[in-house]
Amino acid sequence: MTESARLTQQELQLPSETSSPSTPGTVRPGGRTARTRAAVRDAVLTGLSEHGYPGLSVEYVAEHSGVHKTTLYRRWGSVEGLVADALHLAGEDSWTPPDTGSLRGDLLALAHEVVDTFADPAAAAAPAAFIGAAFQSERAAQALSRFYAERFGRCAPLIERAVERGEAPPGTDAGAVARGVSAPLFFRLFITHEPVDAAVAEQAADSVLAGVRAGVYAPAT
Repeated sequence: MTESARLTQQELQLPSETSSPSTPGTVRPGGRTARTRAAVRDAVLTGLSEHGYPGLSVEYVAEHSGVHKTTLYRRWGSVEGLVADALHLAGEDSWTPPDTGSLRGDLLALAHEVVDTFADPAAAAAPAAFIGAAFQSERAAQALSRFYAERFGRCAPLIERAVERGEAPPGTDAGAVARGVSAPLFFRLFITHEPVDAAVAEQAADSVLAGVRAGVYAPAT
């Protein structure tokens, strides 16, 4: 999704030199720590886009962020910690699911967000790098899983509106619907390396729409 690659600058506290490391992003005071975290995030993003996960190093992040590597090791621990925190920041954006007035329109919009993002090499670089990192780092994989679980959870209003309009049965699983739209597109992008376009997006959306109407995504009665 287009917004999923946009990392917002949140004012989040990092552990002090004398404190034990905590999960970045759990508290929010702001100020210099937020600027430091944003600079580190941007350097991680640039490094992943240019060199991929295998080419990313703490030294690279230190050079491109202006943050000393001893600080990076103390606060993030490793490259895995840096990538995981960048993904955490990605999940703090303001993305909301489309609201076109119909379930088909909403599903098409979701599919087109994926296609449009990966049709643009500049926009695709960051999400592609994060997905690549997840194949090589268990911690990155866990962070990516949390990111998408939260992102798909935001699609609940999309299904609630569809139920109210009589376009989906009550109990339809919004997360499963969103995954169903995205899955064939990501499979083509990252497994078979086939092109994706508007026709492929429409096929993905209509396949899920048929499943919704058939009750595939609702609890069995």
